[in-house]
Amino acid sequence: MLTIEKYAAIDIGSNAIRLLVANVIEQENSPTLFRKNELIRVPIRLGEDVFTKGAISEKNTQRMLDAMQAFRLLMNAHQVKYYRACATSAMREAINGDAVVKMVKEKTSIEIEIIDGKEEAAIIAATDLHSIIQKSRVYLYVDVGGGSTECTLYDQGKVKTSRSFKIGTVRILNHLVTESAWKRMLRWITDETSSYSKITVIGSGGNINKIMKMSGRKSSKSLSYIHLLNFHEKLNNLSYDDRVIKLGLNPDRADVIIPALQIYLRTMKWSGAEQIIVPSIGLSDGIIKSLYKSK
Repeated sequence: MLTIEKYAAIDIGSNAIRLLVANVIEQENSPTLFRKNELIRVPIRLGEDVFTKGAISEKNTQRMLDAMQAFRLLMNAHQVKYYRACATSAMREAINGDAVVKMVKEKTSIEIEIIDGKEEAAIIAATDLHSIIQKSRVYLYVDVGGGSTECTLYDQGKVKTSRSFKIGTVRILNHLVTESAWKRMLRWITDETSSYSKITVIGSGGNINKIMKMSGRKSSKSLSYIHLLNFHEKLNNLSYDDRVIKLGLNPDRADVIIPALQIYLRTMKWSGAEQIIVPSIGLSDGIIKSLYKSK
């Protein structure tokens, strides 16, 4: 007996809003399969409003409403059975975040949950990493977003501890990450990883996925610290225009990719990791998995 249902995840981040539609396939006496059907990304960059002015602007509120109306129509067309919409750093810090959530529900009937950093890290931890994580090794899972970075330590194949930091690509671009914020992350990583002789970083987020794709290596393969360091230097030596024209980066990716690299490089250096694995999963995947488990 084969059962196929469509699930959807809406990830309202600080840099972009995403809709992931996935087929959830159940078979008798076999593991449930999760297969991506469609992924739509809209680079609204809510964080640029919130982190500099404290609120989402009227312009971006309308753009968000337009995106949500489109997502509702797409979910209807796909005949999605279950969905979950989660808003992260920008929405939880916006003084008009609750008002925007109410407006979206009235206009589109989509209910948005504004989740805290702990819940965000828990959802990300729900992603299926069993094919990557080995019980004999220790991993630091680093998910870099526009407004925050979630770090989760895995030991013996299980989550040992996790923490969210207000360090993200959009914040860095707008010079809103203080030295004390970096020091808090440094202290947490060194305190949690210093007792281990070897750490491997697992990286997630749109930027590290793009870097992996540009490297020509397959997903779930690893990149070395030296590779990231050299790539960071290469990007720094190119202007924004050259990153768009010569490297073919999207305009909304060409600026945030450099601060993303800074975060990954620092977490690798502080944990002593020489390699970063990129499995091409993120919050949207975690939303689908956690939604399925709840049903």
